Amino acid sequence: MNLAIIGFVLGTLGAARQAELPGTPGLLAGLGLALGLVALAACWRPATRGLPVAAALLGFVWASLWGATALSDRLPHALEGRDLVVTGVVAGLPQTLEYGVRFDFDVDTVDNDVAIRLPRRISLAWYARAGRHAIERTGEAGDGAPPPQAVRAGERWRLAVRLKRPHASLNPHGFDFESWLFERGIGATGNVRATPEPRRVDALVWRPGYLIERARDLIRTRFAAKLPDAPYRGVLVALAIGDQNAVEPELWRLFGRTGITHLMSISGLHITMLAALVGGLVGVLWRRLPGASLRLPAQRAQIAAGWFAALLYTLLAGFAVPAQRTLFMLGATAIGVWGGGHYAAGRILGWALVAVLIWDPLAVQSAGFWLSFGAVALLLTVARSGQAGGAPSAGRGGLLGPALAASTGWLRAQWAITLGMIPALLALFQQFSLISPIANLVAIPWVSLLITPLALLAVLIPHPAPLEAANWLSEWLIAGCAWLAQWPFAVWQQAAPPGWAVAAGLLGVALLLSPRGVPGRWLGWLYLAPLVFVMPARPPTASFHVTVLDVGQGLAVHVQTAARDLLYDTGPAYSTEADAGQRFLLPYLRARGVSRLSGLVLTHADSDHTGGARSVLAGIDTEWVASSLVPAKQPPHARSLPCRAGERWLWDGVLFEFLHPVEPSARENDRSCVLRIQSAQGSMLLTGDIEAGAERELVRRYGAALRSQVLLVPHHGSRTSSTPEFLQAVAPEVAVFPVGYRNRFRHPHPLVWQRYDGRRRLRTDLDGALGLDFTPDGLAIRSERAYTRRYWHDRPERPDDALSAR
Repeated sequence: MNLAIIGFVLGTLGAARQAELPGTPGLLAGLGLALGLVALAACWRPATRGLPVAAALLGFVWASLWGATALSDRLPHALEGRDLVVTGVVAGLPQTLEYGVRFDFDVDTVDNDVAIRLPRRISLAWYARAGRHAIERTGEAGDGAPPPQAVRAGERWRLAVRLKRPHASLNPHGFDFESWLFERGIGATGNVRATPEPRRVDALVWRPGYLIERARDLIRTRFAAKLPDAPYRGVLVALAIGDQNAVEPELWRLFGRTGITHLMSISGLHITMLAALVGGLVGVLWRRLPGASLRLPAQRAQIAAGWFAALLYTLLAGFAVPAQRTLFMLGATAIGVWGGGHYAAGRILGWALVAVLIWDPLAVQSAGFWLSFGAVALLLTVARSGQAGGAPSAGRGGLLGPALAASTGWLRAQWAITLGMIPALLALFQQFSLISPIANLVAIPWVSLLITPLALLAVLIPHPAPLEAANWLSEWLIAGCAWLAQWPFAVWQQAAPPGWAVAAGLLGVALLLSPRGVPGRWLGWLYLAPLVFVMPARPPTASFHVTVLDVGQGLAVHVQTAARDLLYDTGPAYSTEADAGQRFLLPYLRARGVSRLSGLVLTHADSDHTGGARSVLAGIDTEWVASSLVPAKQPPHARSLPCRAGERWLWDGVLFEFLHPVEPSARENDRSCVLRIQSAQGSMLLTGDIEAGAERELVRRYGAALRSQVLLVPHHGSRTSSTPEFLQAVAPEVAVFPVGYRNRFRHPHPLVWQRYDGRRRLRTDLDGALGLDFTPDGLAIRSERAYTRRYWHDRPERPDDALSAR
């Protein structure tokens, strides 16, 4: 049975890894083969060995059918960019943005055009006009009327919207936002428009799902009213209703650094604790009710009450994967005890895992799925190994015996979780907390036994005392975490390990956590070693690698030689709290094993090029910063240099040279630092946002010396750049357009796009991040969207271009 469960999981995972879903004939063949194997096993006992294969086929077929159904509920390409008037319901907790609000919206009807079919659920941003300038700088259109003071979950609205298909930046080792949207059933994203004027139709739609979301909304609002100035109120909201967006990004970084992130949302531990508490209270009361135990045994009553409490808490949490896992495990246990049977904890975990994947097959793609089930599996492994290895008995040692046994079990569990999570954490996040055991030793009981019960009590009673007490306890906890996070070497960070090293690490963990007496346990350390010591390959001497990252409407380029790393621009700022530096560049650099930048070039002052600079400089050591920025706009750095034409340097056989500017220009774009990179293996010209004037100056000064194999197209393909004379001088074989998907500037301009006809044209909006390897074997190009293709990834309609990346 366990092998069959593993087979089902692998089948589901296999479907999620497909670039294309199989057609109906293939799925029917797989289903028929699976049912045939099951029937054969029912008739012939030796055939039961084929059940894991049948389970894998069933998992693959189910996940594929689920995916095909979800894909059919997406916005058609023809409707992108059209203004539509829709009526629908606010389907989830609205999230406050810097200049507006974002919420999921269930579409009921489309005005005046019954032929238009929209996705059932879309995600909308409602921006105020006051924030329009800041929104435009990211390339996202924002022409909305000021949103009302409160958009509430469960309200029905009539809104004018402009939609686009689910499409997001795609970078190496980056978060797959399209996968996240797909799993949540979001078929389109867009903005609320100003006209016709938005109108609230119904204050509340009386459907179970919307009523639950309204209850969550009311609880969040009440917490905000009771603790208006509490800096950690978001933690209590997250613990009470699972709204993780309520927690400030800086706090998430602190929790990650101390290894207690798993405690700062509704986790399995919290749900189990609540179920046990409610079940225990009901059991005590049930035994005191005359005749109650005769109608229903007290044990069954408390099991039913505990599971019902867990269900309510899970619904309040938004039905996230850790909550699902715990609910299904408690349900399997309840069914077993109710029926008088007994099931091993591992079997219950396995059935809970299958139940989660039946409910949501794409959960297998999420980090939370593997971390949640992996943590429970580790605890079960330790419990079994402790029994097999002769754990201290609670009956020994007099009064100290139970305390010693509990302490030993607690430490063993902490050791197992810390060690066992290392392969997954390095593979998913390229880091793990070295102080996690110490932090969790205090944080687990502090959060689970004190803060969470008080937060839940505050949900039930209107008096502010429980909420204030929970907030006071949170302040002490976070102060302690901040103190721990300042310790040297609090966090281990490194490059993303290769897949084979992760597999070897998992085998090493299994050996190290195996029961005493198992031979070769010490070999586990050898199997873990590749996780830490195997680093990504770097270019050989005289070769270089360039990655043009997909940061939306902006620019960020990483250049790597044999021993040096340079960053050319840092992408846009998306808000005062989010920018391309923290969202894309730092995770990417960490995954590539870059712990120090030899140089950072900020081409000019436009925020779509410098928006991530402060995050980058705060997150990674940088030797020098070269820019054309005036001193007032330069980010603080000990070694700030001007980029001037004629400056050149040699790194590992690769020549870098600034070609522009000679003198500061009156036009900001023409101040851009132009950098040419050349070696025996090839050349690339990085141009920033230069326009026609700077291009003419470059042609006048350098002429044919501008010739480069690859050109980073000036100013994102704007019609103010890429003059014919400049293209003739550079004569690139490959042109890279760094542009945002459906950006409001409509870059690249169609005329400019046609000027590059006959060359290989690449676009970050259509191809994702672009990797260019200049090697002795020639130029090798990797499109992230093609290389990591999954069936749910958007396939935008491309211009007529037979030479672009596929």
